[in-house]
Amino acid sequence: MRKCSISALDAVFAKIAESMTLYIPADDKNGAAYKKWESGMQLADTLNTVRSPKDFFFPQIENLMEFKTSGKTIEVIDTREAKEDFVVFGVRACDVKSFEVLDRVFLSEPVDSYYAERRAHGVIVSMACSRPAETCFCQTFGIDAAAPAGDISCWKDSENVYFEAQTEKGSALLNVIADLTEECGTEKVEEQQAKTREIMKKLPLADLTTEAFEGGDKTMEFFNIPEWKELSESCIGCGTCTFVCPTCQCYDIKDFNTGNGVVRFRCWDSCMYSDFTRMAHGNSRNSQVERFRQRFMHKLVYYPANNDGMFSCVGCGRCLSKCPISMNIVKVMKTIGGKK
Repeated sequence: MRKCSISALDAVFAKIAESMTLYIPADDKNGAAYKKWESGMQLADTLNTVRSPKDFFFPQIENLMEFKTSGKTIEVIDTREAKEDFVVFGVRACDVKSFEVLDRVFLSEPVDSYYAERRAHGVIVSMACSRPAETCFCQTFGIDAAAPAGDISCWKDSENVYFEAQTEKGSALLNVIADLTEECGTEKVEEQQAKTREIMKKLPLADLTTEAFEGGDKTMEFFNIPEWKELSESCIGCGTCTFVCPTCQCYDIKDFNTGNGVVRFRCWDSCMYSDFTRMAHGNSRNSQVERFRQRFMHKLVYYPANNDGMFSCVGCGRCLSKCPISMNIVKVMKTIGGKK
């Protein structure tokens, strides 16, 4: 394990930025957001960014290819550019776990080459939580906020930042900043971990459990229960929960006529929108209750049934804090989780 003083962190960032693009969570008028590091930029002191770091690997809008026509000839143009190595600093344990959820979608056959290239070039430097929020429930999904994964795991106290490499990528990055850090023991980190874990035990959602959704495919058990109608009645279908969620992966593909050809791009979509499953014959989910059910069944039932029991929620709490009508996955789990 290595460390540097808080006052030396700017120099560490500068050293990293010499060879790679560096992004850190910084405060702005809308809350913390990841920004490209510039000299003097301060690391945000908030727990989580408003939007997750999912954007670095699965951007909200992404050009896929272009088409140009000449008579009956169609030219397909690959618009991808070579990606540069980059570092995402300060990723919380819940968001690190979200990458594992996304990997199972985009890196399974057939591999999404756009996502895979970004993952290959990205280095994740995580940051342990020391002040979890009341909306946090990552422990429900087996995530330890005090011991985040990533290529490098970090801990920060009032005096120092501590670094521990977890992968070859992480070791290589630690070598880059070796002259600015020093070897240290683990005592301070272990003290902080113990305090964080004690806080997690006292949070309002500390006892939230996935027990009712474990043990195989529960589709038939939960699909037709009457609670979906009552739960969905207040949902306005705005899609905010899906856009702040670090694990949502739904997207649409569209073509745009530029006047000089066609650009094909993909953009995030939401299962909460009325036109999400619209096809030539119409829409297979015509009511809000069906769309609402789809979102939470996917998180709690469909995804784990197809991914060795892994849930596609990481307990980051963003949907709890951002939903305009305070409807979220916690309320769903508590309401239907007691059904046998």
